[in-house]
Amino acid sequence: MRHVSTTRSPEGLLLAERSLHAAQRAGDVAALGRLLDDRLVAIGPDGARYTKRDDLDGYRSGSSVVDELVEEDVEVVVAGSTGVTFFRGAVSGTFGGQPMAARLRYTRTWTHDDEAGWRILAAHIAVLPPAG
Repeated sequence: MRHVSTTRSPEGLLLAERSLHAAQRAGDVAALGRLLDDRLVAIGPDGARYTKRDDLDGYRSGSSVVDELVEEDVEVVVAGSTGVTFFRGAVSGTFGGQPMAARLRYTRTWTHDDEAGWRILAAHIAVLPPAG
């Protein structure tokens, strides 16, 4: 039996999302490489376009470091081999070499295949107002 994070189910997608959080906190480039599709397009809170290579290079070089990632809410939707996660939470660390702390909303589109499991194909990140 395959591990649930590789299954094409909402539970499997939620585990993949949380595996991503763990890899981000640990700066685990190998795990991130497995979770990010080679075709990844991510739009940052600044509106800039980023690729898988950009993301991995940031972690490798130390210009991207997640010190804290606190989940406030996460929702998942699965339709066939496509999934979407909606994460809201507090993130702090260093991004692009600059300190950053903010509440963020990530919308991630995932694709699933039986060999690789869930991988992020597209993402959009927005800054939220402080909790209050």
